Amino acid sequence: MSGVRLDRIVKAYGAVQVVHGIDLEVREKEFVVLVGPSGCGKSTTLRMIAGLEEISDGDLTIDGRHVNRVAPKDRDVAMVFQNYALYPHLNVADNIAFGLRIRKEKKEAIAASVEEVGQILGLTPYLERRPADLSGGQRQRVAMGRAIVRRPKVFLFDEPLSNLDAKLRTQMRAEIKRLHKRLGATSIYVTHDQVEAMTLADRIVVMHDGRIEQIGTPMELFLNPANTFVAGFLGSPPMNMVKATVVAGDSGPVAEFDGQQVPLQPLPALQNAVGNEVILGIRPEFVKVAEAGAPGSIAIEVDLVETLGSEALVHASLQGDPFVIRTDTVGQMGILDSIGGFTIAPHLVRVFDAESGEALPGQVLEQ
Repeated sequence: MSGVRLDRIVKAYGAVQVVHGIDLEVREKEFVVLVGPSGCGKSTTLRMIAGLEEISDGDLTIDGRHVNRVAPKDRDVAMVFQNYALYPHLNVADNIAFGLRIRKEKKEAIAASVEEVGQILGLTPYLERRPADLSGGQRQRVAMGRAIVRRPKVFLFDEPLSNLDAKLRTQMRAEIKRLHKRLGATSIYVTHDQVEAMTLADRIVVMHDGRIEQIGTPMELFLNPANTFVAGFLGSPPMNMVKATVVAGDSGPVAEFDGQQVPLQPLPALQNAVGNEVILGIRPEFVKVAEAGAPGSIAIEVDLVETLGSEALVHASLQGDPFVIRTDTVGQMGILDSIGGFTIAPHLVRVFDAESGEALPGQVLEQ
């Protein structure tokens, strides 16, 4: 079983602790993405798995083997870096083969492996070229080829697409996903781009300030974020946050702000929460636009409407804070000129505790 397990892993630089006792199990053949803002500890965690950073405390096992004190070359992992880390004086074939030559593999086996990897990654026509003669996407494929050719137990990716333009990132995301399915390898991928995380991952690990905030499938985290940090980090545009107070309605608790009310799902946690402050999480995709003054709608002040072809982004303000709605344009072009409010089903409103930021218990939105 080529899985990876982190038990209470800590990383400290002197008295400064940057990773705070995280626990994570990556199953065999799973693609796990560590995502979070800069400085959250995701790359440091990846480098500890690779052996490039010393573990201050805790236990790391790879394929059931304790590797805290094992040298990087003996961990049977391969890492793809953000800056490619190719040898400029070697051609593509020699860059791919470099690790095998260091391990003193036979020439015939090396040549066969390089040819196979070249075919997998579409690099066969470029094997004699040097890195300077390649595009950014081709260089990244060479870096991936150098990792693949070793057939390691675990692949590690440290923001490999950050240096590519938007179109090339989209293409390379698809290539990495196809490659993972073809090889069936255990992969751990680090990025700050939540779109990469959503499209690539079997499971996402959201990190913040050296701690894990939530682990789950992309849709689990999108639909049921555990707290306001996860809710605001995942999604494009991110979830809208609205401060409100729980009040007693005719048929149960409702959220009130600026004299307006939003019906809430009848959660047990809300029954004794009348008078408490909460934060409402509203996904831009879950909102239905309404004309100004429409019965039952929540009034907003629209700043501008961006039409993006089949959909539009409505930029508005609510309580003086930005509020974004993503809506279809087909059949709605007329109403886009007169938007003044929105409606949303009660079960689609996520309710968070205003003090802790944690989601109230009992809210589960099915996929």
